[in-house]
Amino acid sequence: MTQPDGKETPSRLSTTLVECAVAGFFVLVGAVVAIDSRRIGAGWADDGPQAGYFPFYIGLALAAAGLVTLFDALRVEAKWNRSFATREQLARIAQVFVPTCVYVLGIYLIGIYFASALFIGYFMKRHGNFRWPMLAGVSIGVPLSLFMLFERWFLVSLPKGPIERLLGF
Repeated sequence: MTQPDGKETPSRLSTTLVECAVAGFFVLVGAVVAIDSRRIGAGWADDGPQAGYFPFYIGLALAAAGLVTLFDALRVEAKWNRSFATREQLARIAQVFVPTCVYVLGIYLIGIYFASALFIGYFMKRHGNFRWPMLAGVSIGVPLSLFMLFERWFLVSLPKGPIERLLGF
């Protein structure tokens, strides 16, 4: 929303509030990873590290980074008055975030290869305004290349949907 003087109306979220929320989220995720890693074994066994050894230390590092970020966000008082983002900036973020969420849901519903083709095609048309031949070539070529790389050469199966199952994959 634009004010009468032409300036963008800031959002009501302060930068500090957003930084604290994100830092808290990372502390929580890091703690969950570290605690669960201890549950499955985060020590050193006779034959080497247990299954939770590396995730435990990654969880600790993640939680520590969150705590440092939280401390940093709270110590600078001037940031409490700064706006996190304008409405226009938030709208631009949504233009990427919403299609990405649809893409993740699409992976579950139709498989990674077809969802990726649609996702790439959408972004090429919506944000790049590419012509149809280029759009079709890239949005079909990239998932096809990834299919060959993962399914045929590395023998790693990625999530497939009903279309791939109908084709026998």
